[in-house]
Amino acid sequence: MKTWWKESVVYQIYPISFKDADGDGKGDLRGILSKLDYLKELGVDVIWICPIYKSPNYDNGYDISDYYAIMDEFGTMEDFDELLSQAHHRGLKIMMDLVLNHTSDEHPWFTEARSSKESPKRDYYIWQEAKDGHLPNNWESYFSGSVWKYNKQTGDYYMHLYSEHQPDLNWENEEMVKELHRMVQWWLKKGVDGFRFDAIAHIVKAEGLPDGENPEHLPYVQAYHLFSNLDKVHVLLRKLNEDVLDEYDIMTVGETSGLGPERALDYVGNERNELNMVFQFEHMYLDAGSPGTGKWDIRTWTLVELKKIMSRWQTVLHDRGWNANYLSNHDQPRPVSRFGNDKRYREESAKMLATFIHTLEGTPYIYQGEEIGMTNIRYGSIDSYRDVETLNYYEQQRKAGVAETKIMDAIEKKSRDNARTPMQWNHEVHGGFTDGEPWIGVNPNCSTINVEAARQDPDSIYHYYRKLISLRKQHEVIVYGEYKLLLPLDPEMYVYTRTLENDCLLVILNFFDRSPVFEWPEGLPRQAELLISNYQPVDGEDLRKLELRPYEARVYRISLTPH
Repeated sequence: MKTWWKESVVYQIYPISFKDADGDGKGDLRGILSKLDYLKELGVDVIWICPIYKSPNYDNGYDISDYYAIMDEFGTMEDFDELLSQAHHRGLKIMMDLVLNHTSDEHPWFTEARSSKESPKRDYYIWQEAKDGHLPNNWESYFSGSVWKYNKQTGDYYMHLYSEHQPDLNWENEEMVKELHRMVQWWLKKGVDGFRFDAIAHIVKAEGLPDGENPEHLPYVQAYHLFSNLDKVHVLLRKLNEDVLDEYDIMTVGETSGLGPERALDYVGNERNELNMVFQFEHMYLDAGSPGTGKWDIRTWTLVELKKIMSRWQTVLHDRGWNANYLSNHDQPRPVSRFGNDKRYREESAKMLATFIHTLEGTPYIYQGEEIGMTNIRYGSIDSYRDVETLNYYEQQRKAGVAETKIMDAIEKKSRDNARTPMQWNHEVHGGFTDGEPWIGVNPNCSTINVEAARQDPDSIYHYYRKLISLRKQHEVIVYGEYKLLLPLDPEMYVYTRTLENDCLLVILNFFDRSPVFEWPEGLPRQAELLISNYQPVDGEDLRKLELRPYEARVYRISLTPH
């Protein structure tokens, strides 16, 4: 079934790092407002804005203290209303980032809940007594340490899967769920066009909150199955749709780590009435060691592994659900530094990776700065980092006696702050992000990698993204064509076709800096139109055998109609 959100391209904004309009060193709503014309020029359809609700900001807005107010640093509700109006005026839609698994510990609900065991809001959260002098169970937080925090006022513990400042909500409490439903409807009546539901897979915990297996070498996965993707999550999502979402023509995407495409269909299957699409994380774990050692234990990824993961998602969900395709976001390193070559072949590899994401079946997501090839940061000192997960990891490793150089090497490759350095608008001081002192250091390479320079260069990564987005709007096969993988075991080339009736795309991607030879597939016509490439075509080349250049990308359009 054809829908607007399948045909859209989404641009993700991390507000604190996008554009500062008032000079306090932090991005804000009026900064976003000032760049709407830029986003319209780029060609995107939907702007996903990370949390802008009132928050003490222990986890950059993912700790909400008031769902109905705007964070002071970002502006006012009037600013938001103007942003929404001006975006709609330009034909741009706004998707909010909504956290329903937890609130801030400064939310009035929690302030009241922690004050007394008799509080009316007590059961809005998850509380447990100590067991034989020990913590209620052995679950580990995503930000290291136990998920349990002692509350002096009531002498027991509350659960926090993330920071101790982010207590988990109790979705077994019907009145709390009704409060959330009313809040979601309030934003929809305001006119927002959809939601990205943060950590939605975790809103249900196993009955009785039993211990995980907890083998010492697997701290990250010991209890994962006890608080992720449980059956009742689906019941609650269908109820949210029936009570609220079904009244509106909106876009929904869920953050659901820890599942493959078969289980993803429980969320996004055409008949499920739960979510339009989910973010899968399998390809984000490619360069991590064993599941238990987490993302900081870095290993070399292989293209064959990437092809296997992406192809499963493409084929299992075809005609049954829908994919959300991405290589970066506010929690992940920059893709050109991770999957490409951010030095000699920065432009070529950034364009190749963009071709990949925009020619798969599913909705493509662009993270701010990706369209100009922004890279990871190397601060050199832990003092320059701001991310709570990074800082906790550093302290944990130092206490364990790990060498400083080893810790910093992992941080420079995987810290979430790689994605959170300010947007690079021009070559001026602080990259044109702010007139003040930025909340986190700007990447020094803003002197050459910036929007202003990219817009002036017709061969830039930026203009390549514009062409990719334009092609998607021109050719239905790019949106709806069926994916078929070719050369599954080739270690250097990722090649696939997309086919819609007699319209066919052949996508050829060289993922490395070598020069493999691509042999044109038997049975596929060689009367082909080159739709886009990140290199200039070679005059008179023989399509039967193409010697690919480093990180080369080519997309051919082929008619399958017999002549």
